[in-house]
Amino acid sequence: MVELGYHLSSEEHAPLDLVRHARLAEEAGFRFALISDHLHPWTDRQGQSPFVWSVLGALAQALGRLRLGTGVTCPIMRTPPWLVAHAAATMGALLPGRFLLGLGTGENLNEHVLGEGWPPAAVRSAMLEEAIEVIRLLWTGELCSHEGTFYRVEEMRLYTRPASPPPILVAASSEGTARLAGRLGDGLIAVEPAPALVEAFEDAGGRGKPRYGKVTVCWAPTEAEALETARTWWPVAVLPPVLMSELRLPAQFEAAARKVRDEDLAEALVLGPDPRRHAERIDAFARSGFTHVYVHQVGPEQHGCLDFYAREILPRLGGAP
Repeated sequence: MVELGYHLSSEEHAPLDLVRHARLAEEAGFRFALISDHLHPWTDRQGQSPFVWSVLGALAQALGRLRLGTGVTCPIMRTPPWLVAHAAATMGALLPGRFLLGLGTGENLNEHVLGEGWPPAAVRSAMLEEAIEVIRLLWTGELCSHEGTFYRVEEMRLYTRPASPPPILVAASSEGTARLAGRLGDGLIAVEPAPALVEAFEDAGGRGKPRYGKVTVCWAPTEAEALETARTWWPVAVLPPVLMSELRLPAQFEAAARKVRDEDLAEALVLGPDPRRHAERIDAFARSGFTHVYVHQVGPEQHGCLDFYAREILPRLGGAP
């Protein structure tokens, strides 16, 4: 049986709202929450993107038992690995045993601001691999130096650290990145219930490690209302991965999303109030070998979705009613 978590969407919600939503998720019976780490939202309509590490600090003080993590942080450019190592070690100290560091290769949307160009996918994967090496090196607490292909660290030591380093979850959308996650990570994150990703992850060393899957939904009193909300707030749900990683600006995502059809959104997202459809999407991840599923409720109506999951979905999975 999978463990259910909640997604905190930094692109859609202001910092204090994210804290409130996390507290409600904890009260509803969710076991963990992952928060997105963006500099820009996907569209201007979404309208937010607070600095995730500040929000995590607030969440650490507002919550009593919920495990928290980034879903996901890109440690290869805008927030380099020595900075991520420092931030994550501090979060591990604030949340002993309850912090998860989700890492991925990121999007041009957030990283192009450095003006250093957007590397090809293969280079980004190599950068992520070295970034993980740097992060783990610094988490030893020793005085560290590193001279690599992409990163240099000179005599750096992290003094504030948790007793045990946080687990690193690696996001994957291809079998290649799933193999990287199996080799270097302590867990996998994916947004599709693809058995091939789980198989590649396990074959590369991930057997027995947790696998996290993200389910995007839009609960509303009617399916028509949910569809309208999804079109307004999350039309990017059906854009291909190459566009999601390569486009530079929210305006470009908005332009690409104008061609999205209602039937495409209805297929990609779980829309409306039918508990069977929500449960079926979660079950699809469970059947594919995922051990954890976290739910992204699109749009401003978080309370209604949390009440719905507390009443209709979590009791089926052993969560609090």
